[in-house]
Amino acid sequence: MAQLAVNVDHVATLREARGINYPEPVAAAIAAETAGADGIVVHLREDRRHINERDVRLIRQIVQSKLILEMAATSEMLGIALDVKPDTVTLVPEKREELTTEGGLDLITHQNHVRETVSTLKNAGIAVCIFIDPDLDQIKTAHKIDADMIEIHTGAFCDAATGNQRKREFARIVDAAKIGHKLKLEVNAGHGICYNTIKSFKGLNEITEFSIGHSIVSRAVLTGMEQAVRDMKELISGL
Repeated sequence: MAQLAVNVDHVATLREARGINYPEPVAAAIAAETAGADGIVVHLREDRRHINERDVRLIRQIVQSKLILEMAATSEMLGIALDVKPDTVTLVPEKREELTTEGGLDLITHQNHVRETVSTLKNAGIAVCIFIDPDLDQIKTAHKIDADMIEIHTGAFCDAATGNQRKREFARIVDAAKIGHKLKLEVNAGHGICYNTIKSFKGLNEITEFSIGHSIVSRAVLTGMEQAVRDMKELISGL
């Protein structure tokens, strides 16, 4: 059965909307794990718009499953990762003006720089995942630079406006998952997945883990974090 990694960034988004000290993403991480989350995800952005270093360090101390740190491949973030020692680092692209991460990391363009970051992290005992679009050349490059795993960007599928577009985008995800698996990469998926779109992944057994944040936090506002995580875990268990 695929695992669920819960991203608690948007709990911090609510906190930062008022510039206060609640709600607490650390408490959200504890609740998510209590409900069966297999990992906790935080994205420490360069602009610190939601998660901050304090959050990362506290969650590192309390997490019982695994901590996945999403970050840009910059020297600043690399230094923080080497100090905090998350279980996994997921390398993502980052633009200050974007509302959320808009697409996968372009490995073909940034291959040499990312390769150095991957090597440094792996030498420190940190597993490395790369967030990429469902593009076969990008996946082959991820394998070439010795990444441990990939996270397929599922946003184009989840946000598709028409049925035909959704079918086309999901076919790309299927192809990407299969080639990644064939290359002996662990294959994860994330971005935009909600309680409806998760059902489309039934039978796609090449995917090891789903990284889901916004939809879980949105439901948690109404039902509580533990119930929201249990609901998603139940759907994943039926895939």
